Amino acid sequence: MTVPETQNDRATTIARVDVYLVDDDPLVRRSLVRLLESAGYKVEASAEPNRFLQRFSSQPAPIVILDIWMENMTGMELLAHIYAKSPHTLLIFIRGHRDHAAETTVKQAGAFAFLNKPLDFKLFLNAVQSAFDAPPGPAS
Repeated sequence: MTVPETQNDRATTIARVDVYLVDDDPLVRRSLVRLLESAGYKVEASAEPNRFLQRFSSQPAPIVILDIWMENMTGMELLAHIYAKSPHTLLIFIRGHRDHAAETTVKQAGAFAFLNKPLDFKLFLNAVQSAFDAPPGPAS
């Protein structure tokens, strides 16, 4: 597994975040955090988009996994905030039901992957690893 390392990561590995996960479903958050941590990623999860944005502003990460439909703010709204602060961050969207219009919109905006719940965990981990292996550059 290749996890990008920045100069700041070398100085304070305890504060490093590889992946942020934003999903308002506690069962999804819990299971995905466990899965990602078992694969060696440092994960920070949040149910609250605004709380995530505050944390992300001070500590961006290379990967953000977003539920596309949440109560307080959609994943599509978060996408704009994330790219404004960190255009190199790659986004993986997850959704509970098919929504081709939303999928097309986020892919055109530069989303790295779009996956359906219930997640195939192998496919999910492959998408995360592929995002880490992607060449650096703007997300779109």
